[in-house]
Amino acid sequence: MKHKVQYYETDMMGVAHHANYIHWMEESRIDFMDRIGFPYRRMEAEGVFSPVKSLQVNYLKPCTFGDEVDITVSVRDFNGVVITMAYDMRVNDVQVFTGSSEHVFLNGEGKFVRMKKVMPEFCAAIEQQFTQRK
Repeated sequence: MKHKVQYYETDMMGVAHHANYIHWMEESRIDFMDRIGFPYRRMEAEGVFSPVKSLQVNYLKPCTFGDEVDITVSVRDFNGVVITMAYDMRVNDVQVFTGSSEHVFLNGEGKFVRMKKVMPEFCAAIEQQFTQRK
């Protein structure tokens, strides 16, 4: 996914505010889910929610107004209840950020969902992502 840094995302020095990288992580994760055929809207309509459990971020170089950020997102780990996504952001092929986010799968009552039982086709799509990386 590509994201062009907007003026409103920067501070007085023209540098992207650190909180925006977390927004970009979210945007790229949503895009990833769309691309593998499981938009969040669909999952939520089927009663599965995926809140953030934890975030890990590494700011390597600043992004500035007008930069085109190439964002790569991948699945680092998935055990059927918790998924860990990894993010790599680059500007002109220079790495500017790495991070990860952990998400749990819950039902509408806030109880853990075993995705292999509730959405086996989602698990197959995630497994395919691991297979393609090898």
